Amino acid sequence: MLRFSVLVATSLLLVSACRSPKIPLSLNQQRINRVLVDSPLAKTDFLMRSGDDYMVKNDLGNWELYVHGSPEVIGTKIGLLSRDLYRQQEEIFASKLFELVPSRRKQKRIMRFLSWYNRKLDKDIPQEYLKEIYTLSNFLDTTYNYLGSPYQRTLWMHGAHDIGHVLEDLAMVGCSSFAVWGGNTRDGKLLVARNLDFYMNDDFAKQKVIYFVKPDEGYPYVSVSWPGMIGVLSGMNRQGLTITLNAGKSSIPWSARTPISIVAREVLQYAANIQQAVEILKRKKVFVSESLMISSAYDEKAVLVEITPRKIDVVEATGSRLLSTNHFQGKLLGDDSRNRKNIHDSHSFYRFEKLQSLLDTMDRLTPERAASILRNTDGQHCEKLGLGNDKSLNHMLAHHGIIFQPEDRLVYVSSAPGQMGAFKAYDLKEIFDKPWQAEKGRGIDSLAISADPLVASDQYADFKVFRRLSASYLDLIDREDPSVSARELQEYIDLNPDLWLGYYVAGRLFYLQKDYPNAEKFYSLASGKVLPSAQIKTEIQRQLKKATKRWKER
Repeated sequence: MLRFSVLVATSLLLVSACRSPKIPLSLNQQRINRVLVDSPLAKTDFLMRSGDDYMVKNDLGNWELYVHGSPEVIGTKIGLLSRDLYRQQEEIFASKLFELVPSRRKQKRIMRFLSWYNRKLDKDIPQEYLKEIYTLSNFLDTTYNYLGSPYQRTLWMHGAHDIGHVLEDLAMVGCSSFAVWGGNTRDGKLLVARNLDFYMNDDFAKQKVIYFVKPDEGYPYVSVSWPGMIGVLSGMNRQGLTITLNAGKSSIPWSARTPISIVAREVLQYAANIQQAVEILKRKKVFVSESLMISSAYDEKAVLVEITPRKIDVVEATGSRLLSTNHFQGKLLGDDSRNRKNIHDSHSFYRFEKLQSLLDTMDRLTPERAASILRNTDGQHCEKLGLGNDKSLNHMLAHHGIIFQPEDRLVYVSSAPGQMGAFKAYDLKEIFDKPWQAEKGRGIDSLAISADPLVASDQYADFKVFRRLSASYLDLIDREDPSVSARELQEYIDLNPDLWLGYYVAGRLFYLQKDYPNAEKFYSLASGKVLPSAQIKTEIQRQLKKATKRWKER
């Protein structure tokens, strides 16, 4: 939290520069009123309907939202149909803020900082998307107005992905994705898969929304994210162009620009091939570093577009496959000092090599085989990682997994938990080329991919208990309350014995109990496990030295 606190303190000196975002120009209020009057909301527990548009909860627990029209209409319909879910999602964002900063006075200071930091946010977002965001924001309630207007808060929530991986304290971002074609797939066609590992807390991913959008201008598209989100994190349009986002290592810029999800939305809505996508990206001003995997049915291949606030590079595949984790690979950015440090210190390159080895041994991929790769929890060279290790492709934090077959216009979307639940398939030709059929989900049951057997195992049941206890024990550490017995700690470790975290937590609690021999023992055991980053390794070594020193002093 140190860097975040420094930025907040700096912002207080500059708060006079804050301004409220302006309402978008040329809003067509008549269109909005017509939606509200002529297409009132009809609602049940599993279906919301407004005119021809609707949102339905499918049998796997995901919401499918079908909406069409002008920007004002799309924003109004999304707000009308998903109002309850959107308000719940704001509560989740707010609860994360309250968890990090319990003081209401400090919360207001942070929001003043965000107001200053986001002072240019609406200037760099196209007017049509500002209209959608503004009309959507009208469906928030007044509970959190002390943190900003509904319009401000909705804008900020669209920058959550960007702010999350810039500040690093607000989210875990560690996505893995790959594209294969030619001899690497069973039918020779393009196949793309990715995990979106964006995590705030367990509640954040409970309500996934699959957006099927037919805008008046541009191409219809599908995307997967959370309630109240008009941007794109994973998606494909009717032309068979896909885009997914993988965060790169960013410095902290002095102001927010265009959120990367809004950039991806523009690409998906207006590009039919890779060249058109790159042309759009070259015009954009972003405030984070990102690797965008873009595939195209027209081009029958995929590329990586590596983009920073100052540079952009297009990385072509050397053969008929392309991999991406969270570091840059191209000539322009690959040798950047920040990127080299990220490769050395983080788990990105480890996951990249694991992807390579799986693709080397699993040729002629199908969607089912792609799903098994996304769900893989093993380490390299038979290393035991433990469930939840960030070095695994599936580190148990995914918001969703998604698989595309662009040439067939098929998309497969996972259900909870993460990428481990069953995948439901959708045919964009059937969905977008025919009128909406209200009160019906549009998934294709015959193409479904079964849930990962891990979900029904004792190992996963133990992991869920381990994760709950980890949160509880870390809270005790924060409060310097060591009231956990040695027996309880050993039972906790035994729930997930290959993961470093249990041993580290035990070491911290023993240290607080002034049991320095056991603290040293468990720190040593933690250091012998596969550690996900250089930062964690340094922290464990630091704590180990402290415990050893205290023991010798006694």
